[in-house]
Amino acid sequence: MPLFIQKRGVDRLSSTAELFDRYPHLQENAQAFRSKPHVDVDPKCLLYVQQREFAATTPADNCVSVIGSDDATTCHLVMLRHTGSGAVCLAHCDGSSTWSEVPLLVKTVTSLSNVSKEGRLELHLVGGFNDESKTSHKLSLNILAAFQKQKEDIHLETCCITEMNDIVVDGTHRPVIYGVGINVKTGEVFPASFTHKGPAEELRSARTFTGGQMAEIYDSSRGLVKIGPCKWSPNLDIAFWMAQDDDTILKYLSTSPMAEPPHFVQHMKSTIQFLLEHPNSESLFPGGQPQLYHRTERGDWDRAVQS
Repeated sequence: MPLFIQKRGVDRLSSTAELFDRYPHLQENAQAFRSKPHVDVDPKCLLYVQQREFAATTPADNCVSVIGSDDATTCHLVMLRHTGSGAVCLAHCDGSSTWSEVPLLVKTVTSLSNVSKEGRLELHLVGGFNDESKTSHKLSLNILAAFQKQKEDIHLETCCITEMNDIVVDGTHRPVIYGVGINVKTGEVFPASFTHKGPAEELRSARTFTGGQMAEIYDSSRGLVKIGPCKWSPNLDIAFWMAQDDDTILKYLSTSPMAEPPHFVQHMKSTIQFLLEHPNSESLFPGGQPQLYHRTERGDWDRAVQS
């Protein structure tokens, strides 16, 4: 059982309520985290992670100061950091393949960390809420169980999930925190929102919408965001959604229709429009090569020309 809380191994859990009853300090930490001020992160220092993506880097990275993600309702934002090397990873997990995703995150952070260095692996979990279908609760338990199965010792530090991230507004349950950032230099985790979600926001959303699995989107050794190559086939049936009203789109395309952020419907429609404009994914990846983006001196992500 290599998941530890306050240096004690964690036994198997049957519910998140049991976790918070057993470790009341996690509740206190979650309440303190909820009350931290929200940061609107400057896009010039940001590496943004979308649903079913992860990214990792180290404090030596001159291109990225903050890794962040938001728009998580039932999804969980998973951050793993090695205190010795400072290597850090953030993943936006939706439950599609938790058991294969967690070992990938651990391997990514350990491979960026010098194994002989002092320090330990620390885990921060934020996301979910008390949704009717218990999707958040199942995902919370699966993520915790998957980390328990790892051979490395992992120390759970922040656990603002499911009922600890829940608020009732006008009779409707919704998350308190939808987004987080982690400071690559210091390891500080904070509630965050993001005005810029690029590069290639629509392409990346299309990859997830068409069933793409968890993907690493950043090469920290070269400071490059790497997207694809992705694969999807023409599907003209999705044009149906463009004519539907907001309630219909929320009902059928969201795991939590009552708790989505206000831009959810527009985001879904722009993703579908992108797929209708690019019915064959091959045209976006000439020669089967990924799209690469580098950070300019202005702080924007620009498409890198591949020789």
